[in-house]
Amino acid sequence: MSTKSLRTILTLVIGLGLLAGFSLAQTAEELIKSGDEYYSKWEDQKALAEYLKALEIEPKNYEALWKASRGYVDVADLMTETGKEAEKQKFDMYLKAERYARQAISVNPNDTWGHFFLSAALGKKVLMLGKKEQIDASKQVKAAVDKAIELDPNNDLAYHALGRWHRRMAEIGGAKRALGSLIYGSIPRGSFEESEKWLKKAVELKPDYINHHLELGRTYVETKKYDLAAQEFNQCLELPEASAKDKQLKEEAKKELASLSKQSSKED
Repeated sequence: MSTKSLRTILTLVIGLGLLAGFSLAQTAEELIKSGDEYYSKWEDQKALAEYLKALEIEPKNYEALWKASRGYVDVADLMTETGKEAEKQKFDMYLKAERYARQAISVNPNDTWGHFFLSAALGKKVLMLGKKEQIDASKQVKAAVDKAIELDPNNDLAYHALGRWHRRMAEIGGAKRALGSLIYGSIPRGSFEESEKWLKKAVELKPDYINHHLELGRTYVETKKYDLAAQEFNQCLELPEASAKDKQLKEEAKKELASLSKQSSKED
């Protein structure tokens, strides 16, 4: 075989090898789809890994950014470990979730999900901080939730977040509010009525979502509507699990029902 023929064959082999490599390389879109498939099977950690791979290819891919933010929130929420090291890991995940949400908003400020997951990440993160940080962040959370609803009036998760925000603010009573305002500055106002209103809206939009019923039940407890609360907690137990978090949420609903039962026994 001549040297020229050998070179031609080698060139063809190398070319075919390169083409094979290109065909094996996944696009950002394919990686996002793979992440979505893992997410649908409740494999949140694997889903997050795929979204992060997509961002290595396209760092400004809006869908991969907000889904990475969602992934960090979900994975952190499912952590059951306790102790300082576990708390630090969770905090770091919420911090990453916040960063990815902010990046998503910078890429596309006119879609609901970047704003919603910013509110979710901030809300989770600040619960691990001091009172001053919590009060300051509560204003940012409310602004992000309001924007998410403005951009999509059918975003049930945003109404859920708004309902929880109002309950949390309403739980700060008059004396605590007055003292807190002196120490930390003005505290945003919320109401149990608004909490009930927006959580009922979330249930209306997505009645099969367990967490909507759980949080509505908790608001009913705060307003002493115990029969309605029990109905919501029981609904949590009756609904089929649809996400990795639902088993944990059902356990919380059982605890809420047990607490209601004890309270009822005391009153009798």
